[in-house]
Amino acid sequence: MTITLALSKGRIFEETLPLLRAAGIEVLEDPEKSRKLILATNQPDVRVVLVRASDVPTYVQYGGADLGVAGRDVLIEHGLQGMYQPLDLNIAKCRMSVATRADFDYAAAVKQGSRIRVATKYTEIARQHFADKGVHVDLIKLYGSMELAPLTGLAEAIVDLVSTGSTLRANKLVEVERIMDISSRLVVNQAALKLKREPLRQLIDAFAAAIPK
Repeated sequence: MTITLALSKGRIFEETLPLLRAAGIEVLEDPEKSRKLILATNQPDVRVVLVRASDVPTYVQYGGADLGVAGRDVLIEHGLQGMYQPLDLNIAKCRMSVATRADFDYAAAVKQGSRIRVATKYTEIARQHFADKGVHVDLIKLYGSMELAPLTGLAEAIVDLVSTGSTLRANKLVEVERIMDISSRLVVNQAALKLKREPLRQLIDAFAAAIPK
């Protein structure tokens, strides 16, 4: 009975490795050097599949993976149908924020109840945030660099992930509102939890014990 774990390359992969080690699992190849999309581990019945961060919930929901690690932002955008979210792993931390050009009076625009244009990849989070504030927004969905939108006049504001804020500063943008803190969560396919209850429960417990405080 093989357990398949969906991870995305980069920060989430790196920060999940210590949790896997705590569960006695070592990934046998470096995803940055290998072209393989399915990586073996030292446990013959555990494997890792490498997918885009935004695809992790889809793989888990439809059973392409038994469990996965995804950011809270990705999970909110996707929804949690068919999944169980047992743990906040406290890794890959950042925040979701609103940013504008330094010369844009965000407070006044929001207070007047005027309509503002907001560029974002995270339309669900942005829609909910501005609806809660009673602000009318035209959402523009972008997939690339959000910072360009206010600089070209495409939008007055952006909603994006912020870690250090250096990209915003480099593009003369300022963080005007913090929407929520983001960290990565463990998600488990509900059907897999019934069929592979014992091995999955052991893995979840090992992860829980190793979560960085």
